[in-house]
Amino acid sequence: MIDFGKIIEFEWDEANIDKSFKKHGITIKEAEELFLDQNILFLEDIKHSQVEKRYNALGISGIKILFAVFTLRKSKIRIISIRIANQKERRLYEKS
Repeated sequence: MIDFGKIIEFEWDEANIDKSFKKHGITIKEAEELFLDQNILFLEDIKHSQVEKRYNALGISGIKILFAVFTLRKSKIRIISIRIANQKERRLYEKS
C-alpha cells in the first residue's frame, strides 16, 4: 500500500487546478484535505496505469465525498483529476 510517511507535498498541474474548480467546484484545499480523511479508501487504477502507476482515492473533504485520480512521484502526490463522487462511489466509500 501507499506509505504516506514519505509524502511531503502535493504537485499540481496549473491546467488541472483550473479544470477541477471550473468543472467540479473543487478547490486545491478541498483536494488536499481529502488525503487527511481517516477513512480514505485507495484503489489501484490498473486500467490507466500503463505509463505510470495510478491510484483512485475516495474520501471526505468538508462535507463532500470526493473521488480523485492521482499518482506518486518520489515524495509528491500529483493529483490528475478530482471531482465529487458519484452515487456508486459514495456507496462504496460508505460501505468501507
